[in-house]
Amino acid sequence: MSSRITRVAAAQLGPIQRSESRAEVVQRLIALLKQASSEGAELVVFPELALTTFFPRWWVDDLRQADHFYETALPGPETQPLFDTALALGCGFALGYAERVLDETGETTHRYNSMILVERDGSVVANYRKVHIPGHSEHEPSRAFQHAERHYFESGDTGFTVHRAFNGIVGMALCNDRRWPETYRVMGLQGVEMVLIGYNTPLQYLPDPTQDRLAGFHNSLVMQSGAYQNGTWVIGVAKAGMEEGCDLLAESQIIAPSGEVVAMTTTNADEVILADCDLDWCSNYKRTLFDFERYREIQHYGLISSQRGVVEPPLVNPASPPRGA
Repeated sequence: MSSRITRVAAAQLGPIQRSESRAEVVQRLIALLKQASSEGAELVVFPELALTTFFPRWWVDDLRQADHFYETALPGPETQPLFDTALALGCGFALGYAERVLDETGETTHRYNSMILVERDGSVVANYRKVHIPGHSEHEPSRAFQHAERHYFESGDTGFTVHRAFNGIVGMALCNDRRWPETYRVMGLQGVEMVLIGYNTPLQYLPDPTQDRLAGFHNSLVMQSGAYQNGTWVIGVAKAGMEEGCDLLAESQIIAPSGEVVAMTTTNADEVILADCDLDWCSNYKRTLFDFERYREIQHYGLISSQRGVVEPPLVNPASPPRGA
């Protein structure tokens, strides 16, 4: 029996400095796309916010001052060359970007951290909007750099949908989404076979510096477990390196349904890695250890969707003697 193999490239980006124009960045993306295509890639996955520097590290009181970081349409005049090149090559891609939604009068109604998925024939498969927005929404001037994503973006309204594309069933997520098991499980329950993830992850976590040394470990941990526990490929792609004084994690990787890393970048610069993703491998896990229909016991999982924060059990009254005393 023939396997469904899709050759996938993770196209890691080195840092994008604030001074770089959109046109310059698009040319970098095109160079990576061409390299990946020349090596047989059918799908190229770019990072989160792949068109700009990670602008939530700066605070602005009026978000209109940051409008130039967002896209109001894809493709637009500056991004059209990327779409044209992909169509000419017959190579699809996933691209993370900042999305600004306008109403009929041209006023901004929503701001999302988004990812678009484009098929080999140039058709748009889907647009995903990041669900788990990390960081803070208020100005914190004592920080070495801001992580004000909750100021710049609202939680997405797309949910974790999956789509038939690239010979299989494909879903998307962005950065902090990858840390939450619900991200993978919701897509897993829809039969996902490839999860495409872009990220911009600082090597310094200011709320708890003890986690800094674990940045790479945690990055791999969450994506490998998500792949294994849901029998899916995971393609995690970084924007990496020293960007405007903030050092970003690299270690882009392609992970098999077994949880094994089959390819990983070795630099923190623009770099392409590839893997032949056998989508039929997913069934080795979906039909055995993680046969959801056979083994899930949903009557015990109610808290996951009914409760947001932690509710601890009541304290034992120290004045009451233990039962049986």
